[in-house]
Amino acid sequence: MTLGTGDRVALLDLVARYALYADRRDLPALAGLFTADAVLVLPDAPRELHPARTFTGRDEIAGALSSLNGIPLTFHELAGQVLDAAGPDAATGHIACVAHHLTEREPGKPSDLAWHLRYTDTYRRSAGGWRFASRALQIDFIETRPVRRWRDA
Repeated sequence: MTLGTGDRVALLDLVARYALYADRRDLPALAGLFTADAVLVLPDAPRELHPARTFTGRDEIAGALSSLNGIPLTFHELAGQVLDAAGPDAATGHIACVAHHLTEREPGKPSDLAWHLRYTDTYRRSAGGWRFASRALQIDFIETRPVRRWRDA
């Protein structure tokens, strides 16, 4: 079974909206991309790079993602997406991403904490369209880069 063009475009849009809403800190919209019973599994970075902490349901997921509010600026750079059908109303995805977290560790010295990561997703089609049924984040490596300048939030 393969994904049709319309489903593939809708799933790519779902993944892109996750990145956009995270960067905009639109937590209600971000949580709305998940099914009501969805599971999000996050690492406990920087100590643990593999998925380690599980959050179930939109409220817990929104709470977990609220940690983004403590970061002055983020930029999620989608690097590659592989999508496969898993049934008539189900699909899977392997998404490569670089998540840039811009901070000022020392006054006047901004830096980019870059997570090179992969999402392992399952998607479910609902009345409202495709949604994340599960999303697990694994960090492959972390680097810190100097930043010359950033825009004000």
